[in-house]
Amino acid sequence: QVQLVESGGGSVQAGGSLRLSCLASAFTFSNYCMGWFRQAPGKGREGVATICSDGSTTYADSVKGRFTISKDNAKNTLHLQMNSLKPEDTAMYYCAADRFWVGHAYEYRYWGQGTQVTVSS
Repeated sequence: QVQLVESGGGSVQAGGSLRLSCLASAFTFSNYCMGWFRQAPGKGREGVATICSDGSTTYADSVKGRFTISKDNAKNTLHLQMNSLKPEDTAMYYCAADRFWVGHAYEYRYWGQGTQVTVSS
């Protein structure tokens, strides 16, 4: 059974940094695209960053230059380094694995339970 477990969330002041991690079990993600998403209270889910097997990455405009997605294939771990955090980055952050096309958009087969990030001004 595939499991994704996020860690590294917490509370930080604006301008601070956090590093999120996502450990995958029963799943070798080196061959798949993986991503980080977030959802703030009362808002829809937002894609934050993706990384694929060839190392290519994409970022939401709102986090470009501040966040970095990376992965450690040997440890089956996905990371999100978040610098220069802003109050608007406050959200539950989720990792997702095994991206696939559903005809009009990408979806992900597996999701973690999330880790809370709170940024105070």
